[in-house]
Amino acid sequence: MCQGTGLPEAAKGHAGTAGALTAETRQSLGLTLRSIYEGSIDRQPLPDEQVELLLRLRHKERDRRRSGE
Repeated sequence: MCQGTGLPEAAKGHAGTAGALTAETRQSLGLTLRSIYEGSIDRQPLPDEQVELLLRLRHKERDRRRSGE
């Protein structure tokens, strides 16, 4: 890891510093990725494991609300 950056050594620039994206580049990249994946992700069903996890969470939240009343 690059000391103090949390980046792997491979992310070092030529001068030994970690390279960084500008805010404009990050925003552009984010918008592009959203436009690519937005439609495809919405059409995919949730895996059974995630559905079960969500149901367990809902039950725990309900139980906590009941015990707090």
